[in-house]
Amino acid sequence: MQSRMNYESVAPEAYQAMLGLSSYVKRCGLEKTLISLVFLRASQINGCAYCIDLHWKEARAADEDERRLYMLSAWREAPCYSERERAALEWVEAVTLVAAEHVPDRVYDAVRPHFSERELMDLTWAVVTINAWNRVVLATRAVPGSHRSERREQA
Repeated sequence: MQSRMNYESVAPEAYQAMLGLSSYVKRCGLEKTLISLVFLRASQINGCAYCIDLHWKEARAADEDERRLYMLSAWREAPCYSERERAALEWVEAVTLVAAEHVPDRVYDAVRPHFSERELMDLTWAVVTINAWNRVVLATRAVPGSHRSERREQA
């Protein structure tokens, strides 16, 4: 597989804007493990190998349990996710697959008890951000496998 173009250099202003949005999401206050699951699950749904590789490596570098990563595509049947994480994953799927049901009220009603209004908006920004990255990466055919994550330093 060969990349079609380098999205960073072809449109650097747009790339910087995306980095700004990504930066906001990473510091918005949602749990880092939750954001990691959100990014990985949306990337699985979208079939974005580059982002799956990147976010899997980043999750492992942050000491995420491998079992939780292995079972992510079957999260509804896996016992290792909290109710808050399950609600977030339901939201990820609804927002990522927006054309299917336009994020139905039943999903909103199920998610709302687990997130404040601000947290739900930040969760939505996280889903929007990874979906945008997935589309850019898929359109430009970024080659998966090159990302290297450093293991988080122990406190």
